[in-house]
Amino acid sequence: MLKIGYKASAEQFGARELLEFSVIAEEVGFDSVWVSDHFQPWRHNGGHAPYSFAWMAALGERTSKVLIGSSVVTPTFRYHPSIVAQALGTIGALNPGRVALGVGTGESLNEVPAIGVQWPRFKERFGRLRESIELMQRLWREERVTYEGEYYRTESATIYDRPEEPVPVYIAASGPTAARLAGRVADGFICTSGKAPELYRETLLPNVAQGMDKAGRAPGDIERMIEMKVSFDTDLDRAMNDTRHWAALALSPEEKMGIEDPVEMERRADALPVERAASRWIVSTDAEAHIEKIAPYIELGFTHLVFHAPGPDQERFLRLYAREVLPRLRARFGAAG
Repeated sequence: MLKIGYKASAEQFGARELLEFSVIAEEVGFDSVWVSDHFQPWRHNGGHAPYSFAWMAALGERTSKVLIGSSVVTPTFRYHPSIVAQALGTIGALNPGRVALGVGTGESLNEVPAIGVQWPRFKERFGRLRESIELMQRLWREERVTYEGEYYRTESATIYDRPEEPVPVYIAASGPTAARLAGRVADGFICTSGKAPELYRETLLPNVAQGMDKAGRAPGDIERMIEMKVSFDTDLDRAMNDTRHWAALALSPEEKMGIEDPVEMERRADALPVERAASRWIVSTDAEAHIEKIAPYIELGFTHLVFHAPGPDQERFLRLYAREVLPRLRARFGAAG
């Protein structure tokens, strides 16, 4: 059954403001809330970066049923995986059955300024991610864990406060290697919308399936989640201009590779025309036409859509979307509601 989530953009809003938006998301019928985990945001002016784990715990106290997830944590540099396991174990114990951990290989924007690490190539980042997931899952299952990997080690480590069941782990992937890992070991797979259809159809989803086959898993053993970038409003100019804050997403990998400074990222993003800033988003004023642009992702097999709106008035988006779009989605695709 299709699930519908709200992306709580910690790069754009302060902790208190974001918390209120997310409470509204539960009120108007979203099934989940996924918060970004950034040390530094995409832009310096108007940017934010609240600490995701503390924020998730606060949201748990303010809500009663939404699933609370970290969008993409990097449990490899800023965080040792055993500390991530401890943090999510505590949040999961406080909110049984309502917490999930999204992880990925990370971005230099978040890690280099925080700890001064020399940003490694993908091979090392992937190896660290694979080890960190294995270690965290063992810490949630076993009482005393001695682990000796290439990158991480523990000695008789115990997570004393943890939920009865291990926290579900979702792996974010933009290429085949991480997608196969998600299929092998994760509870969920995460990617983002707005890229070439061939990437999802020919690379990401087939490699998730390949990983599942290799591990002997059934098709329903993993949730396929996608962050849907949508700018929906009754005013087309407003919907277009709302995407300007997130123009950095439209930069090519070459244009943003190795940039750790939000000031420089902001400068490059602000130089883009609004048409290019909006190119990663489904921009619409008509609910039916909007759903027609969402439908191909569901038809590809995605089972959990997490909607990310770029504008400053998130309450306006949440209430408008809940009134105009969500009922139509649920009627057509049988969303959980």
